[in-house]
Amino acid sequence: MRCAVCGTESRQPRFRPIPPEGAPDLDLRPGEPLRGTMASWLQQCPYCSYVAPDITHAHPAAIEAVGTAPFRALIADTAHPLLARRFLGYAYVLEESGALHAAAEATLQAAWAADDARKPDLARAWRGDAVALWRAGPPLDAEQTVRVVDALRRAEAFEDAAATAEQLAASHPPEVVAGVIALELRLIALRDSGRHTVASALPPPARRPHASQGTIAKRNGMGGFWAFLRRLWRPKD
Repeated sequence: MRCAVCGTESRQPRFRPIPPEGAPDLDLRPGEPLRGTMASWLQQCPYCSYVAPDITHAHPAAIEAVGTAPFRALIADTAHPLLARRFLGYAYVLEESGALHAAAEATLQAAWAADDARKPDLARAWRGDAVALWRAGPPLDAEQTVRVVDALRRAEAFEDAAATAEQLAASHPPEVVAGVIALELRLIALRDSGRHTVASALPPPARRPHASQGTIAKRNGMGGFWAFLRRLWRPKD
């Protein structure tokens, strides 16, 4: 594949989504087996280090971003897990391109990589960074706000998480969102910063195998998942 930034060619893996069988986490990290394929979600040019789901395409701002000192520092920081560095590099490119919500997604995925590498301090910090990017972008809808609440809770920012969750609950969100936010409020009250799945927040139908919802590279990443859950809770005639 030819890199859109530096023009050199390299062999790159092609990501083929595997439908997850388990329920996603409350932040919509997918269940297995898709959960375990994170290493193939992004491609990286071995010459200029440009990172993207498909390095043959690049926003004009990406070319400038890849040449900056902050990008080079992110990619070279051996104190961080290698996979997390890829997601952080991609997040930086997205942020410089003005795609703040997508940058938040990539930063959250860096936190997932830190979780897997047993680096809780990094995971907490990057969840906080993801929240800052979400809030700096366009107004968030109810479904995105749920993910902000979960990121804050997992980052142990319990007061901010509670205030955000209570504000969302007071807005009379859709039933599925309300079910998840009710669980988040219970976990926040317990100072529980651990991982929990959507299946713990919703009635038995959520425990069925889940189809892959949306693509990793999309702005929201999991928009179709919420539509799937709404179909489960639609009143029966």
